[in-house]
Amino acid sequence: MNSASSSRSIPDKAAWSTLVAKYQTTDTWKSAWQVVNTFIPFGLVWYLMYLSLAYSYWLTLALALPAAGLLVRIFIIQHDCGHGSFFNSRKANDFLGSICGILTLTPYHYWRKSHAIHHASAGSLEERGVGDIYTMTVREYLQQTWWGQLKYRLYRHPLILFILAPTFLFVVLYRFPLIESKSWKRERASVHWTNLAIAGVIIGLSFIIGFKSFLLIQLPIMVLAATMGTWMFFIQHQFEDTYYTHRDDWDYTLAALQGSSYYQLPKVLQWFTGNIGFHHIHHLSPRIPNYRLQTCHEENPAFQQVVVLTLWTSLQSIFLSLWDEEQNKLVSFRNLKSIQPAKA
Repeated sequence: MNSASSSRSIPDKAAWSTLVAKYQTTDTWKSAWQVVNTFIPFGLVWYLMYLSLAYSYWLTLALALPAAGLLVRIFIIQHDCGHGSFFNSRKANDFLGSICGILTLTPYHYWRKSHAIHHASAGSLEERGVGDIYTMTVREYLQQTWWGQLKYRLYRHPLILFILAPTFLFVVLYRFPLIESKSWKRERASVHWTNLAIAGVIIGLSFIIGFKSFLLIQLPIMVLAATMGTWMFFIQHQFEDTYYTHRDDWDYTLAALQGSSYYQLPKVLQWFTGNIGFHHIHHLSPRIPNYRLQTCHEENPAFQQVVVLTLWTSLQSIFLSLWDEEQNKLVSFRNLKSIQPAKA
């Protein structure tokens, strides 16, 4: 795990704004090609999964892996549409993003709103929990009752955090708008319209192939895709030397370049995840299309002094669950034995 040398190497806003400007243009043909090389293979693999039911369900489950990878890629397209970086036309972005949202079970306008809050406040201790994975500080955890501590430990357990909770989030929670979002009229409406569209797809496919066959195909895809997507979102911000500070000291540039990792993935996984591993670049400038993130990173040394994670080193972050304000780093529950006396 390699971290930035110091905040002094971080360019100021005027400097990096100039550097990223030329990468913020969309290429209609590249965007259209991404739609073709993602949606068509997803449909083909889904059909192959249906055919495989007549032979072996193990084959069906094996095919669910690339199908889930393609669904993650569809989510990245939806994500870019939400940032207005996939097409020049907002209408085109909103239309395609809404279509993607039906497949990913994610209401497009609703998610876009909460994700914008994430970008505007990532790393701020006062804004945790909106569009991100909630993380307690050590002090907050120690002030909890035994029941509060148990609930948080269960929430941060890998089985729940990466498998059960993501599936529940996409399949169930995204079907209902949050109470706090009463003023989000368009966003709340998108939840209901997405639900109707999803219901229509389920009824239509169930009529053609049967509801049981539909579940046998779609359920493993959703579980795998939800797990993959949540892991990517987790590891891009949850690593030992990430960035958290209080609102008064919060800085957008530092939050992007110190609080977002560069996840250096094998090329095939980089393709399936739509270059989102260049997360520091994305947080610095969300208007850069996913197919320009790597170029922006490679052509600007100022953006390369960031935390670099690989598949192997990223595993070290699985059990990092608490932000230690004294040491300015994420720690595990096991670390509490050595730091609790100083906090009590």
